Amino acid sequence: MANILLRTFYYLTFFIYLNSIVFAQNYEKHVDMSAKVYSSGEDKFIAITLVNDKKWHTYWKNPGDAGLPISFDFKLNDQPFNPFAYEWPTPKRYREDGDVIAYGYGGSYTFFFKANKNLEEGILDIHGKWLVCKQICLPGEENLSLKLNSNGLGQSDNFKLSENELTKAFEKLPKEIEKPKDLEIYFTKGEGESLFLQYTLKNIDLTKLDISGNLIYPFLTDPLDFKHEKLYLDKLNNTIYGIIPIDWDGQYEEPEWPLPEDGVFTRKLSAPFLLIGDNGEAFKFSLDIKEFSITGYKSFENFLKTLTPIDENSFEKVQEPKQSIFYYIIFAFLGGLILNLMPCVLPVISLKLFGLIAHRDESKKKILKHNLSYTFGVISTFLVLAITILFLKVSGEQVGWGFQLQSPGFVFFMMIMIFIMALNLLGLFEFITPGGKTLGTKEIKKGFSADFLNGVLATILSTPCSAPFLGAALTFAFTTSYFNIFIIFIFIGIGLSFPFILTGFFPKLISFIPKPGQWMDTLKKFLGLTMLLTFVWLYDVLANIIDFSFAGIYINTILALTFFAFFFRKSINKIFAWNVLFFILPVILTFMLINNNGLNIDYGDSNQAAKTESNLEWMKWSEQEMQALKGEYVFVDFTAKWCLTCKVNKKLVLNTKGFEELKNKHNIQLMVADWTKRDDNITQFLRKYNIVGVPAYFIQKPDGEIISLGEVISLEKIKKHITGDVSTPE
Repeated sequence: MANILLRTFYYLTFFIYLNSIVFAQNYEKHVDMSAKVYSSGEDKFIAITLVNDKKWHTYWKNPGDAGLPISFDFKLNDQPFNPFAYEWPTPKRYREDGDVIAYGYGGSYTFFFKANKNLEEGILDIHGKWLVCKQICLPGEENLSLKLNSNGLGQSDNFKLSENELTKAFEKLPKEIEKPKDLEIYFTKGEGESLFLQYTLKNIDLTKLDISGNLIYPFLTDPLDFKHEKLYLDKLNNTIYGIIPIDWDGQYEEPEWPLPEDGVFTRKLSAPFLLIGDNGEAFKFSLDIKEFSITGYKSFENFLKTLTPIDENSFEKVQEPKQSIFYYIIFAFLGGLILNLMPCVLPVISLKLFGLIAHRDESKKKILKHNLSYTFGVISTFLVLAITILFLKVSGEQVGWGFQLQSPGFVFFMMIMIFIMALNLLGLFEFITPGGKTLGTKEIKKGFSADFLNGVLATILSTPCSAPFLGAALTFAFTTSYFNIFIIFIFIGIGLSFPFILTGFFPKLISFIPKPGQWMDTLKKFLGLTMLLTFVWLYDVLANIIDFSFAGIYINTILALTFFAFFFRKSINKIFAWNVLFFILPVILTFMLINNNGLNIDYGDSNQAAKTESNLEWMKWSEQEMQALKGEYVFVDFTAKWCLTCKVNKKLVLNTKGFEELKNKHNIQLMVADWTKRDDNITQFLRKYNIVGVPAYFIQKPDGEIISLGEVISLEKIKKHITGDVSTPE
């Protein structure tokens, strides 16, 4: 209503200006109107073409910040006549003085109406009115009288379009469709009496995107007063994010319509939009607006800051991060260094250290070569991960840190590999290496391939872990350019392998460790136990992402036969034929497992297991459920079965008596989001808060404010945000 009053005032002001000044001069109308009634098949159509003078524009149904739309009135033989109006041509966006945005038309453009097919002979009067603007705005109008023949056809003398041109103009009119599946669109609450329209459009051909206009044009919809559209590009995912501020004018309605505090509309509200697709093709769709989110805008706004703004001046300019890339390189290095202490990678690190002890009496050059082989294995694997992530992102997939352990096939392969390595360390068989015979003796001197393999394993097993400094570096990598993903991953790899780079150049750093001897055989058995524990962890991960009731018998049999094959060769018989028989049996079963789709993801309720890890009641997470719990404190745990850091946090914080007491005292609702299996809803939610992996923890306050606690939590940190005591140490 307020917007209509503003436009009316705008129109009257210029109308007065026209009468007092413009009519005193030689007035030129700046718009030429022509019309034609023609037939197509059994139907008859009215085409009205307007041609503006150069640099003058008229206005669309929604004029924008100011202006008035074009209008037409019809009479047939002096009687009112109301032909069916087709959708108007696709508008253009104009930027006027004072940063005023207008939607309208320049040049030549045609409106179409469907007339009765038995349109009679006589006179068709057409009265057109408009506001035409350049540096000033002038109201204009024109009357046409078309003399129709006995077939009800006719045209004005100045009509110039051919039948072919009319057909092309008609085909370019916006088409009415359902909301496209690649378009996600929703409303959120702003400050005061305001809203925001937020949307995401995937799989658009950026080379055909017209950045001189809007991606979405809103129609006039009282009491929604739409402002200026802003667009952002996520190049890695080929996705466009858009936002339009909205003033709520419900207070001017009769009766007054206040903006609902709970975000739920009790009155019907429907809003139509134009979506501009590839090559400028336009589509009209409507939304029935039933509710809006009372939180979420701030997090979406922060997320947009990481993307590339799309406008006429900066479409190809990547927004500079708040910190330089060197800042994130340091974080990547420190995060990789700390990964050496994480439980998921310790068994392999210990194994590499075991090999380092075995090499201590070699020359400095050979020790360096061994350690650089390990480093090369680490960095090569990180590069492969970076390439894989880029490939998945370009194909439209949502990925995060540790994504490979959401693949059952990969987990199964790693589980079997770790199991075989454990059997080796426990003495059931020995690796034959290029330079020696057994692992754990000084004869492994030239086993550089084993060093490389250790680097590969260390990288793979480290990626499910999150460490301090790592989150910021990974977020920067995942949300900026392709090049930055490679840079950040390389420096995480350098950090992970840095202790061995250091000892490669300075071997005396490990001189405090006893020289190789019998004690190493005992240590090797202990390392075999750590490998078995790693195997148990991977076994548990696999059991939680597939239908284990079906595949379990295959997997357990494969493991038993694999163990027996090595045991048979070690302690019973070394005849080649028998060994081939026993080794081929688990291979056959593996092919049967794969052929029967036993390694497919089971998309059942992955949260059920998480609920039973403590005596507390945890609800399954969803954004809708979070919104439904507004008015209460909500604690959300984003976790995964393969995330050992998550398990440590559960043991030290979430499954403690202190956390239970805090939950009961403040009546905190608990939610868990299990990312063990791939879940794009979880990935997208975390992405809004610049998080690319788990663990991640959030508190939603009663007023709807959502606070990200990061990947490291403590009871004191949670208390601080619940009680508001900022003096509480973290």
